[in-house]
Amino acid sequence: MTPGQYPATRLRRTRQAPFIRSMVRETALTPANLIQPLFVAEGGLAGPVGSMPGVQRLTLEQLVAECRELVKLGVPAVALFPVTPQEKKSDDGAEALNADSLMVRSIKAVKDAVPEIGVIADVALDPYTSHGHDGVLNAQGYVDNEATCEILRRQALLYSRSGADIVAPSDMMDGRVNHIRQVLERDHRHNTLIMAYAAKYASAFYGPFREAVGSQANLGKGGKETYQMDPANTDEALREVALDLQEGADIVMVKPGLPYLDIIRRVKDEFAVPVAAYQVSGEYAMLKAAAQNGWLDERKAMLEALLCFRRAGADMILSYYSKQAAIWLAE
Repeated sequence: MTPGQYPATRLRRTRQAPFIRSMVRETALTPANLIQPLFVAEGGLAGPVGSMPGVQRLTLEQLVAECRELVKLGVPAVALFPVTPQEKKSDDGAEALNADSLMVRSIKAVKDAVPEIGVIADVALDPYTSHGHDGVLNAQGYVDNEATCEILRRQALLYSRSGADIVAPSDMMDGRVNHIRQVLERDHRHNTLIMAYAAKYASAFYGPFREAVGSQANLGKGGKETYQMDPANTDEALREVALDLQEGADIVMVKPGLPYLDIIRRVKDEFAVPVAAYQVSGEYAMLKAAAQNGWLDERKAMLEALLCFRRAGADMILSYYSKQAAIWLAE
């Protein structure tokens, strides 16, 4: 038997007791790594999301109260997603540029009441378009990249002026980060961060989210494959990330999460920049359903899933479990 092999080397020695397991643990998960996505709505649109047990569409008052609780738990940021009434949706998503929109009022309300929490504002048109796409359509029904970027540029500036700390273009239009960075610089908003949804895949795991914001019915049986990435591709993700960084992104995101841990790892290894991962609505719904049926220990499975994001290279994780995770991590 050669030196260094069994029994001289027994890897189980460092697993034998909690004290040594904690000392050799390579990856840590803390509330500081978590971002809580929050849905905000008005009137009859507020209330529970059927396909996401435990998730609510919050009123403005509830939103502020929730942010206060999250700060106490050590969760440093929230990502806001508005629920737009059907009558305010249009082909061109004009409500996205309304200076008194629910999104604008939500940003202001949170920053006024809980200034210490980071506010991430989603920049995209799908909550506002009557067809459910992330951009405006041309005569052929194809999402017009340039026309959409012009609206996104103005939307991001509006949200930054309203107090958003981070604007997060989630649309996957080519060049939109450059458009946004340029307009922010011209407006002397040098410190507004851009969290680019850089590698966002055309995934089947978004269904519950679309129900939550009310875009699924508008989209119908249509898909977003002409602008979101093919789940079969990995090299393309690196090209997308490289372009967004060149255009001025501060943070790049991979979405969805657990099915794409390999993409997170490749992005972190290649670029060594802040990387976000999104544990999307379908992932949350699957864990919840399995837990409710007694098939999984929800606490253990959820914390393991979040830890896996960190191990893969994610610096920050958007998860609907963030608040609950922070509670459990404190125990």
